[in-house]
Amino acid sequence: MTLRHVLARADQDRDENAADCDRDRATDHRAAPCPRGAGGPREIDFSVGEKRYASQSLKVAPRQVNLSAADLARVNRERERVERATGHWSEPPPETLRWAPPVPGVRSSSFGMRRIFNGESRNPHSGMDIAAATGTPILLPVAGTVLDTGEFFFTGNTVFVDHGRGLISMYCHLSAIDVRPGERLAAGARIGAVGMTGRATGPHLHWALSLNRAWVDPELFLR
Repeated sequence: MTLRHVLARADQDRDENAADCDRDRATDHRAAPCPRGAGGPREIDFSVGEKRYASQSLKVAPRQVNLSAADLARVNRERERVERATGHWSEPPPETLRWAPPVPGVRSSSFGMRRIFNGESRNPHSGMDIAAATGTPILLPVAGTVLDTGEFFFTGNTVFVDHGRGLISMYCHLSAIDVRPGERLAAGARIGAVGMTGRATGPHLHWALSLNRAWVDPELFLR
């Protein structure tokens, strides 16, 4: 059973329990009001199978593949910031797990794709790339709090947003950042604009989701 099926089952259970409560109240008006989402958490067993991912070859500036000592030191410092952001925890859960994409456009690369830069294999792709024109607004899919922003060696202008319970979204290669750390944003708020800063071969948004410090496929959350 996939995560998408787990989420669908949870939604179905919630709706069925709410319907049962409504029927009870119809026959006994003294009953307590029906809470929405009455299903509550439950355990569901599922198995994880093997998956083969495609590969993608890209040509970038040599200095972005074979790093100098100074650039490597910078990347290591920035890795600590990424780990601090993706390791953040806040108690309220996300408003929903059914998200709209943060920007319209064509998906140019998917989660898990093996990346080959200038003929050298690198780590699999940790998010989803959506190609769009430079300056296209990037809208937050679900309410959250900005954890960190900055200009990073690989990901360029980057924004991290906390959505609750260890779910963190990351937006990369922006041409402009329109938010600041600590801001609480509603769904649909503009966080920046599409660009090609950092290690990028064209204007696009790299959108990544971390759940309890593990990168997960954003497609699982698209409604």
